[in-house]
Amino acid sequence: MKTILTGLAVAAAAVTAAIPAMADDLKWKMPIAFASNLPGLGSPAPWVADTLNTASDGSFKVKIYEPGKLVPPFDILQSVSDGKVQAGYTWIGYDQGKVPALPLFAAVPFGLKPWAYTGWYYYGGGHDMLQEVYDAKGFNVHAQLCGIIGPETAGWFKEPIENLEDYQGMKIRFAGLGGKVMERLGASVTMMPGGELFQALEKGTIDATEFSMPAIDQILGFNQIVKYNLFPGWHQPFTAQYMLINKDEWAKASDAQKMLVEATCTAAVTRGLAEGEYKNGEVLAGFQEGGVNADQIPVEILRQLKTLTEEVLAEEAANDADFARIYESQQAFQKNYAIWDERAYLPANLDAE
Repeated sequence: MKTILTGLAVAAAAVTAAIPAMADDLKWKMPIAFASNLPGLGSPAPWVADTLNTASDGSFKVKIYEPGKLVPPFDILQSVSDGKVQAGYTWIGYDQGKVPALPLFAAVPFGLKPWAYTGWYYYGGGHDMLQEVYDAKGFNVHAQLCGIIGPETAGWFKEPIENLEDYQGMKIRFAGLGGKVMERLGASVTMMPGGELFQALEKGTIDATEFSMPAIDQILGFNQIVKYNLFPGWHQPFTAQYMLINKDEWAKASDAQKMLVEATCTAAVTRGLAEGEYKNGEVLAGFQEGGVNADQIPVEILRQLKTLTEEVLAEEAANDADFARIYESQQAFQKNYAIWDERAYLPANLDAE
């Protein structure tokens, strides 16, 4: 009997040794830049954490922290790079002052539609370019596209916008490359997290703001204070979120764990976009019934904004080689994509009389 038991023990050990070893359990604290109740923008983060925790059968233990609870929203990149936290979930356009090319991966005025951006990111070299940019600037992070939503609104205003001169002297919250365009128009641009905007509008600290799509802006309550909401969101046709992971932590992960992160984030991209597309129409209809003026920017003004945007982007490209090569890559793809986009998709005004 002892001989049989010994043989079974040896056999069991041999079978166990033949199974690929998983890396040690990974325990990641993940601060997020957006509240988890914000559809498509913040909601993918807890879904990603829960999926990693469950699908890994406990190999991952990811815990999210709401904005400001562990790390200020604008400090996530540095905190992840320094190893103060293992991961973070954020909009990387906030870091354009540290890495000028990052807004091209976050939101580009008059840029790609969200699904087209994912095409460029996954198949046009975007993922590798983003990692190269972080590496070149000395940031110790691995970046993974982990969420995307459709267009934002073009902003919330106390008075109607009738021409570009109306932006002159306006105190407005605006982010990313669109903020640089606003500055060119003479606006006083400030940046602040979404959670501070209601109070800033209410107190008059700012005159106007943009933040996100209707399903999110409603939660933040902008429609309770100001009644002029502009469309389309020329400054952010897409808004992309990323999971940033400390490179030392990433190196600890097994190939299976890395693949699980990549697959989960890819699924989060789809889910985030789907949530916004599902909810925005109903919310926008409710805005209009509640007295909000949802106005379209006239085509001529959009043309002027596009011309100004091209000037700003050309200047950014002239000042940063990474920005130039990435912008060139996106522009080349956008030119070819337009052929498909214009021919393949039904026009929106088929029912117009």
